[in-house]
Amino acid sequence: MTVVLVVNSGSSSLKYQLIEMADETVLASGLIERIGEPMGMVTHRRGEDKIAREVEVPDHDVAFEAMLRNFKDFGPAMADAPPAAVGHRIVQGGRRFFGPTLVDDAVEQDIEELIPLAPLHNGANLAGLRSARRVFDGIPHIAVFDTAFHTTMSDAASYYALDREVAAKYRVRKYGAHGTSHKYVSEAAAKHLERPYDELRTVVLHIGNGASACAVDRGKSIETSMGMTPLEGLVMGTRTGDIDPAVLFHLHRKGGYSVDELDVLLNRQSGLLGLTGTNDVRDVTARAAAGDAQAELGLEVYVHRLRHYVGAYLVALSGADVIAWCGGVGENSAEVRKRTLAGMEWLGIELDAQRNEARGDGIREISTDASRVRVLVVPTDEEIEIARQTLDATGISAD
Repeated sequence: MTVVLVVNSGSSSLKYQLIEMADETVLASGLIERIGEPMGMVTHRRGEDKIAREVEVPDHDVAFEAMLRNFKDFGPAMADAPPAAVGHRIVQGGRRFFGPTLVDDAVEQDIEELIPLAPLHNGANLAGLRSARRVFDGIPHIAVFDTAFHTTMSDAASYYALDREVAAKYRVRKYGAHGTSHKYVSEAAAKHLERPYDELRTVVLHIGNGASACAVDRGKSIETSMGMTPLEGLVMGTRTGDIDPAVLFHLHRKGGYSVDELDVLLNRQSGLLGLTGTNDVRDVTARAAAGDAQAELGLEVYVHRLRHYVGAYLVALSGADVIAWCGGVGENSAEVRKRTLAGMEWLGIELDAQRNEARGDGIREISTDASRVRVLVVPTDEEIEIARQTLDATGISAD
């Protein structure tokens, strides 16, 4: 039995899955939340069983100890299912990492140097990676980078029209994010449709609290909406997405906002939250349906940006074969999907109203039988994708 432990370490949380790779069965999974706060919450799932408890989790080292205690107390015991490797989600790999990478001290140092390009993510990813290497010091650790899938983008799609010497000195360019999800979903869509992956043109819409779009041309990312950081692009739960940079100058000069205050404003206090008072799309759509004008406007702004990117990527791909929705909103909000694709019949995109409204597990098609562009809901599974890439990088057999 070949088992991979997948770790997704955030600034205040640690998610994990233990996966048996022969048939990609999740043996156990867990979430440790509120790391660094006075009291943390630890959840562990094994099959139908779920255990939740409050414990003190002051740092990521203690979080890993809590994870190991979960395996010991609630199973499966690590002695019965020892991981052959550990796969780590790392958001920003810059132009240094083009695929899954065996971690050593030099790779750790590179990830640390890239923290300024993803300040909300890479530091937390690195803290979890270091804790894991201390705990599991006898097996390979593989870093799987969100940006790696987007390294196939052309320079024209990656460069900003900024002074080239300044851009080169400070590594300013588009890197994208959510690449692990975009890769998994575009491949899963091709498999579901029984079409060769290297023949399909796919627009992937990963829409959750963080959101991005990606144009996948025959298996390669050619455009994506997130930029140097995950702030660019779509309207998100708390992030502005695209905004005129001069707005920042204006707020600094007229409002006295500091750089740090602008960072918080754009990343944590804007998006749907700033427009409507909540970052939960379910609440926004319910309020809009009840006649709340503020919520309706917020939803219109949110969808307007989505439509903008769908149109742009249809042009970039010279048409699409598939539009694939994933993420918490993409998988569950029929209203967002309906509004985004409304009136696109002339482009060969026809939603089936009943299919779109129907709930279900797994991949499902929500376009009409006559639609030239197939529209799918594809639940993403970044952990499985990380586990697959981890095995590929180590050369370990799944059997």
